[in-house]
Amino acid sequence: MANLKEIRSRIASVSSTMQITSAMKMVSAAKLKKAQDAITAMRPYSDKLTELIQNLSGSLDGDTPNPFTQVRPVKKTLLVVVTSNRGLCGGFNSSIVKAVQHYVKEHPEQDIHLLTLGKKGNDILSKNSSLFGNNNQIFDDLTYSNAAEVAEEFMDAFAEQQFDVVKVIYNRFKNAATQIVTTETLLPVVPEEDVKGSTGDYIFEPDQDAIVNELLPKSIKMQLFKALRDSFASEHGARMTAMHKATDNATELRDQLKLTYNKARQAAITNEILEIVAGAEALS
Repeated sequence: MANLKEIRSRIASVSSTMQITSAMKMVSAAKLKKAQDAITAMRPYSDKLTELIQNLSGSLDGDTPNPFTQVRPVKKTLLVVVTSNRGLCGGFNSSIVKAVQHYVKEHPEQDIHLLTLGKKGNDILSKNSSLFGNNNQIFDDLTYSNAAEVAEEFMDAFAEQQFDVVKVIYNRFKNAATQIVTTETLLPVVPEEDVKGSTGDYIFEPDQDAIVNELLPKSIKMQLFKALRDSFASEHGARMTAMHKATDNATELRDQLKLTYNKARQAAITNEILEIVAGAEALS
């Protein structure tokens, strides 16, 4: 059994760790509320805009194709990988890395490049994958304008036929305890089968082509911004859950160490009493 000094040192260490994890949990909980409200308010707009664009682009005349709606044989693929800059959030980042590795394994015929958004994903995936680029600062100031700059990079590359398809892999926020790894196609913009060729009872001003050409880039940028918002909320939810579990584990370990310390202390006191009694009997 460890001596009393070692046990006291371990108790102090575990208590210090517990204070840190508890503070991180509260910080993530505060940030999660704001991030959750932002993504909840944004989803209806983003989903409706995407639906409208798919509806309109599906009914465009073949004479005036938009460069972002061109469907080509898939030979080169760009994966936009969204992770976090910080760790201590459970399996948040590892699940994205596994999803990317699984996609690469399932599509050996494709030349796959990565655009990493987040330091953790870049540190791991850059070792064995071809990087198109990375941006670790975007989460320091997560705004639509910054997301739009990133989107313009791969939109220009797609228009120049550097890539045949662009997909984003991120954690979709469901609740604080659940994040869903999601893969969405950003480019090309392909209409859904049930809305293909149907525009509804609309009057277009100035004309349908002009509206699509104006809204299509905004829709793609909005999709990326939504993915970043989803990932940001998921990160804080995952970290809050991970720190909650870590705090519970530290509390349990501290209680066990205190019990062990009390047992060892009681045993030491008993031994001292026995030695005193034995010495007194020897003198008498």
